[in-house]
Amino acid sequence: MSVVGSWRIVETELWDSDALNLVAPAFIEFGEDGLGSFGFIAVQGELDCREVVRDGRPGVEFSWEGNDDCDPASGRGWAVLEDDDSLRGRIFFHLGDDSSFTAVRGGERPSRGAGLGTGQGGDDWDFRRIGGPG
Repeated sequence: MSVVGSWRIVETELWDSDALNLVAPAFIEFGEDGLGSFGFIAVQGELDCREVVRDGRPGVEFSWEGNDDCDPASGRGWAVLEDDDSLRGRIFFHLGDDSSFTAVRGGERPSRGAGLGTGQGGDDWDFRRIGGPG
């Protein structure tokens, strides 16, 4: 089993379901190429992932950068695959909050134009790197 794929974030320690899905359905995804993305509340980011084994379970550790309500944001996190095929992990905001999360398979990145990011049509949902060409 692997964590590669799309996951729907269904629960966190700090934010309830209404907050999680404020702008679009909360998700996290991990690609086979070691890259990924996530989005919840008004936060979105790109992931740089490394597959790991944590406590004997397949997992992933990642760093991320993106934005939180249009302000630059970054951090790190980890996740492990549970026996019930759910994903359990923790996400950290650099110099800010951290929260556990639980996700189930099948989450998808919302389509462009879904009103994400700035709330004005979703055009910044292409995950440009902070400080990169844009």
